[in-house]
Amino acid sequence: MTEPASQIPAPLTGDQLTADSTPVAYEVADGVAYVTLNRPEFRNAQNSVMTYSLDAAFVRAVDDGAVKVIVLRANGKHFSAGHDIGTPERDFHVQYPNTASLYWDHTDRSGGDQRLAREIEVYVGMCRRWREIPKPMIAQVHGACIAGGLMLAWVCDFIVASDDAFFSDPVVRMGIPGVEYFAHAFVLGPRRAKELLFTGERFTAAQAQDWGMVNHVVPRDDLQDKVNEISARIVEMPQLGLALAKKAVNICEDQMGLRTSMDSVFGWHHFAHSANAEAAGGDSLGGMDAKSMKASAGGPTAGGTA
Repeated sequence: MTEPASQIPAPLTGDQLTADSTPVAYEVADGVAYVTLNRPEFRNAQNSVMTYSLDAAFVRAVDDGAVKVIVLRANGKHFSAGHDIGTPERDFHVQYPNTASLYWDHTDRSGGDQRLAREIEVYVGMCRRWREIPKPMIAQVHGACIAGGLMLAWVCDFIVASDDAFFSDPVVRMGIPGVEYFAHAFVLGPRRAKELLFTGERFTAAQAQDWGMVNHVVPRDDLQDKVNEISARIVEMPQLGLALAKKAVNICEDQMGLRTSMDSVFGWHHFAHSANAEAAGGDSLGGMDAKSMKASAGGPTAGGTA
């Protein structure tokens, strides 16, 4: 049963963010803004409240001249189990003012039009917006980083993971070619990307480091210290130089086809949703839910993966 919109909390604004706020926490120390996914009871599954609260945190960090580095991390046992497809606060039906895209609202649309409008904004649009943040971003990953969790980690400039971290994009089991921010071939290489999509299997932090997706893997107890150590070195660099260096590398990725590839695959993603909806049963997720996705991927029950 869908919870009424009135019972779903509003996204946080920048001035509401604190070190303990939910679903996103925020604090600054020594030139570093720590943005923390703080919905641990649902394994940090991402509903729109979390998405827009994250955006508010990133805007606050960008606007703060004293912040040189942004660290994205998580409370609880896992970094993120993906997009929210089953918690009591799943809010796909709620209207939020568009921030990342100039597109019509999804709530007064139906079918494929509704799905496309929403995902242009909260999935691809937000991830692209965050990738362009002009300050270095480090993803600090532990535990599960599944599907939509990958999207959050991939928009960061690099990833530091604990040795207990694991990664997966199992959405091919839904009949869908991968998550919306389709960077797989760029961050994993084409053959690894195909293997992991075709099998739906999860891969370890050590494997991710070997394939070039993760920069450092450390014991769980050393994860925060390692991130702090790297952040401290970056903080010493000039802010404009950091912004320009980030822009330079991002431009190279785009020249190699990242953005246009993502546009193409996003179209196939939505074709798959519509094909599922037209099939027997009429479910755009191909009959999969949070529990069945968890069972297939070997990941945590989370209310989310898609």
